[in-house]
Amino acid sequence: MTFRIARFTPRPQSERPARTNPFAKSNPFATTGSRRARGRRWTQEYTIRIAPQRTVLDALLQIKREVDPTLNFRYSCGHGMCGSDAVLINGRPDLLCTATIADCLSASKTMPNAYASPGVVNGTPQVQQSPAFRRTGTATTATAVSPSLSHSDSVSDSTAIDLSATNPTKIATVTAATSYTDTPHPTETSGYAESSVVEIRPLPGFTPLRDLIVDTDAMFEQIRRFKPYLLHNDSSADSNQSAQAKAVDTKPSSEYRQTSEELARYELLSTCIACGLCQGACPIYAGGEAFAGPAAMIAAARFINDSRDSHRQERLEAIDQADGIQACQSIRACTRPCPRGIDVGEEMWKLVEAVKE
Repeated sequence: MTFRIARFTPRPQSERPARTNPFAKSNPFATTGSRRARGRRWTQEYTIRIAPQRTVLDALLQIKREVDPTLNFRYSCGHGMCGSDAVLINGRPDLLCTATIADCLSASKTMPNAYASPGVVNGTPQVQQSPAFRRTGTATTATAVSPSLSHSDSVSDSTAIDLSATNPTKIATVTAATSYTDTPHPTETSGYAESSVVEIRPLPGFTPLRDLIVDTDAMFEQIRRFKPYLLHNDSSADSNQSAQAKAVDTKPSSEYRQTSEELARYELLSTCIACGLCQGACPIYAGGEAFAGPAAMIAAARFINDSRDSHRQERLEAIDQADGIQACQSIRACTRPCPRGIDVGEEMWKLVEAVKE
């Protein structure tokens, strides 16, 4: 397997203050400066031997231990529960620990990478395709073009090799090379009679810090903006003043009973792990400035739908802002990559209806 990974090394910060351009256009909703980090960007390829049932995280760990210890990526639990290893795999937001090598191979054949540069597909050179957010159907064979159109970012989905010529006693070698060549090269694989490339990039919409690690502070700031905790009248300051009066009551004030229907309204939303995959798939999200993002909207919807919360109207007014639910265009691309099975697009539409009411 060949892994084409986008690398990034930030530029050391200068001690002198940065110069500002008074004529530069800025985001009307922005509260911070430019989110484009400055530094050196390049694409590096790593060819390793790995079983198809292993995850992409296993592959990156193998590369880091055996090939290149300078490769940087983020992960924590490794079981799809923390959501810290969200990246872009073959043009689709996914978690490193849940995406297997076999899934990446099958996905690259059924759904071409919309962000890939012109390359070779099924042995036939392809023309440059305009970046599209949603692709339908299968890849069609275009007219042949000059091989000079392909460059380091081109993806080779299937380059046939002869397995009969492979010596079973030969020890597989692990190599790493910066992709400056024009044509893809076949690699030795085990279990697949073709070589494939898995392209990994940092999650879009977030400021890159180093290699595949991005800054998620803006996302969590927007989540905290909508107060992701229960707000009830009993938990306010007046409850402390009437503590003695409530002590006489036989029913505990901390218990709020719910029916099964009331629990079902927010139960699935409470499983959100704030991985940011929905934000990376949303074409409107702009790092928490032009749009608060689907993750913040889901965090708000979780308590808007909770019958124990007594500040529903205040929460609806908080999200009914120009950078809140009004910025949502109902594209519903945020639903597809959710690892918890939340229909994010449908929940966003329910928020729109609730705000209109």
